[in-house]
Amino acid sequence: MLRACIVAFAMYSKIPMPRVEWNEKSMKYALCFFPLIGAVIGGLELLYMEVSQKIGYGRLVQSCIMAVIPIIVTGGIHMDGYMDTMDALHSYQEKEKKLAILKDVHIGAFAGIMLVSYYLVYVGVLSELDTIKEGLLLAIGFLLSRTLSGLALVFFPAAKKTGTLYSFAVTADRNKVRFVLMLWLIISFLVGIFVDWKKWIGIGMGNILLFLYYKWKSEKEFGGITGDLAGWFLALSELVTAIVISL
Repeated sequence: MLRACIVAFAMYSKIPMPRVEWNEKSMKYALCFFPLIGAVIGGLELLYMEVSQKIGYGRLVQSCIMAVIPIIVTGGIHMDGYMDTMDALHSYQEKEKKLAILKDVHIGAFAGIMLVSYYLVYVGVLSELDTIKEGLLLAIGFLLSRTLSGLALVFFPAAKKTGTLYSFAVTADRNKVRFVLMLWLIISFLVGIFVDWKKWIGIGMGNILLFLYYKWKSEKEFGGITGDLAGWFLALSELVTAIVISL
C-alpha cells in the first residue's frame, strides 16, 4: 500500500517521493490515495489563508497566491489537461481529430483564452473568501474533485487503449478502488455538511451535475475519457466549488 501511495503522489504531484518501480502491483491501488493529494493542497490553502490574514495581505494578493498553490503542488498536470481539452473541444472536428489534438504538445489560441478566463473567474471568487469556514469548504473541495475524478476513471469508458489514464484503469483493482473512493466521497460529504450544510449541499449538487456532464460530454465528443479530460473535469470541479462557496 505504501508503494501505491508513493506512485499516486509521484504521478499527480511534485512532492518529492522515494523511487519505486511502477508495475501492476504498485499501481493496483494507487487511485485510492489520489484524494490525499487534494487533502495536502487543502491543508496548504488553509495554512496560507491564516498566515496571509495575519501578515495583512490584501484580498487580491491572497487570492492570486491561493490560485497558484495547486499548481505548485501538482506541477500543473491537471491544468495542462484542461487546456488541451479546450483546444480539442473548440476545434469542432470529428472524434479522431479531437483525440489527436489532445496529444499535440503545442498550445492553441482557445487553450490560452480559456486558461485566462478560468483564472480570472477563479481568482475573483477566491478573493471573496475570508473566513476559516469558507477555507475549510474549499479544502474539502480539493479532496472531492480528486475523488470524483478517480471514480470516473474506474466507472467511465476510456476513449483509447493507450496513455497513462488507461494504464491506471487496467491495472487498478476496480472493486477495491471503487470501495475506497466511495468512502472518501462519504467522508468528504459528511465533513462538508458538518462545516456548512447549506453551502455544501450546493457544492455537492454542482459537482454531481458536472460529473454527469463530464460523462455525457466525454462520450459524445471523444468516445470516452482520457487523462486530459480528467484534468479538465478536475479543474472545473474546483472552480464550481469555489464559485458556490463565494455566493
